[in-house]
Amino acid sequence: MAVAGEQLPIRAIASLTGVNAVTLRAWERRYGLIRPLRTPKGHRLYTHEHVELIRRVVALVERGVPISRVRHQLEAEPRSRGAARGHGMWRDYVELMSAAIARFDEPELDRLYDQALSFHPIEHVTRDLLLPLLRDVGERWKILPGGVAEEHFFAAYMRGKLGARLQHRMRYASGTRIVAACAPGEQHEIGLILFALEAHEAGLRTVLLGADTPFPDLVIALRQSGSRALVISSTLDPAPGVLESALAKLVRQAHVPVFVGGGTAIRQRQAIAAAGAIPAGIEIEDGVRLVLATLGRDASTE
Repeated sequence: MAVAGEQLPIRAIASLTGVNAVTLRAWERRYGLIRPLRTPKGHRLYTHEHVELIRRVVALVERGVPISRVRHQLEAEPRSRGAARGHGMWRDYVELMSAAIARFDEPELDRLYDQALSFHPIEHVTRDLLLPLLRDVGERWKILPGGVAEEHFFAAYMRGKLGARLQHRMRYASGTRIVAACAPGEQHEIGLILFALEAHEAGLRTVLLGADTPFPDLVIALRQSGSRALVISSTLDPAPGVLESALAKLVRQAHVPVFVGGGTAIRQRQAIAAAGAIPAGIEIEDGVRLVLATLGRDASTE
């Protein structure tokens, strides 16, 4: 990831954002969207703020906004953001989207999600809207009639949205490969997809296996993909003995660091560590940083 104050050449920005250098130059010359700094010899340099701007442009284009209209949309952003900065802005989004989910109202859900992406960087939408919303929906299915149907509706919606975004970005991935999968019996994969997107932004390539993946298959995927780490998502505690025996066996066979994230990583931290795996908690950004730190500082540039 670009660090605040850091100035990066165009090839590094292309890798970080998934937008090739030819496109970045066209956005600058034809549409005045991105205005990089220049070295004395005229080479382009980009900052963290440029990276966030490029990602906002990509989000708008992916949602069908013509590139010729993107600048107008971005110029309107500060006014709209200021109007929306009232008390509990993100909480308001969560409540409105929760209400749309309860009505199974996909057009309204789409409108609210697109609105949030129009005015805020993807990273903020993920951290401040999607993750709290996932937690809310996850709690509703436990206590409300119809909660399971609501959760499945929202999961199907987000799987389509996030899956398309991930597929687009992975075409340009070039860093260290890691395997990411849900634990056996775990069906909640949206958090895993969000992790894969964050890992890509950090320069990692994720082999995404999705929900309910048997441990023996994870070993095969690791070996055949040449991946250097395994990340397992688990929100519901596995059956008795799984962490003590099956996870320990997986760690022995994997020959790479094995991370466990999600609610299980909080509640069963000691058992996970005793099995030889690394508890990664529930915060996606922290989990990605932990993977990078464990693999070494060059992992995102291999």
